[in-house]
Amino acid sequence: MSIEVKDISYTYMTKTPFERQALRNVTVTIEKGEFVAIIGHTGSGKSTLAEHLNGLLTPSTGTVCVDGVNLNGKGDKVRSAKHKVGIVFQYPEHQLFAETIYEDIAFGPRNSGKSEEEVEKQVRKAMGFVGLDYDAFSTRSPFQLSGGQMRRVAIAGVIAMDPEYLIMDEPSAGLDPISRDAIFAQLSTVFKERDIAVILITHSMEEAAQYASRLLVMAKGQIAIDGKTELVFKEQRERLQEVGVDIPESIKITDLLCEKGLKLEKQAITKEQLVQYIKKAKGWS
Repeated sequence: MSIEVKDISYTYMTKTPFERQALRNVTVTIEKGEFVAIIGHTGSGKSTLAEHLNGLLTPSTGTVCVDGVNLNGKGDKVRSAKHKVGIVFQYPEHQLFAETIYEDIAFGPRNSGKSEEEVEKQVRKAMGFVGLDYDAFSTRSPFQLSGGQMRRVAIAGVIAMDPEYLIMDEPSAGLDPISRDAIFAQLSTVFKERDIAVILITHSMEEAAQYASRLLVMAKGQIAIDGKTELVFKEQRERLQEVGVDIPESIKITDLLCEKGLKLEKQAITKEQLVQYIKKAKGWS
């Protein structure tokens, strides 16, 4: 069970003065059950790659297959394969449109042919996953909510489709720290309980280090680095700098503390690890 990207390239606005190649010969496989972060500077091709993973974009060359089904085709199998990949765009609250939260979340399941009984079940389950009480919120307008709550509704609309692969494009953009932590707590719950694949597109190295077990680093429309998160941040700093990607603040602080003479057990890549190692080094635990 995987998404297989084979040698895809993609060019925007071909045969115009604005022609721009966004992807160049990208090959990658993402297995179900993986938590992958795609990082890279603006314009590196992150979002363009993501939009190929569920068939929103069709590659100029190459193929994208979901569980063995080529998305560049027609028919029920292709449609079913595309439905396995849910995508939550950056600022998804801008996509809300229905009069009530229930109707907004119900749109996807209903249009996939589910009965009203099944639709309600999916809506209730999705709202529970994102921490919105069904009785308190289902009949309310999504436009009367806070920014963080609106984003939860948008995420619930995708979760209600029961995706096996979930793409999140900058899910924390514009959110306050409390709302951001709530979104990622719910995302982690969905990932663990449903055993789906999560593909996180982010500019935050802290988010990538905290949640993803694998990093895809993009530069100039290609995958420059593909590896385990911890190893990439620890062993490929020079390469990251070459492609314009920073390292997490926790690593920078670890280096600074070591320079000042504090002997830490290991190099921390997350805040939690940093606190743990400092406590041990100081004899506080």
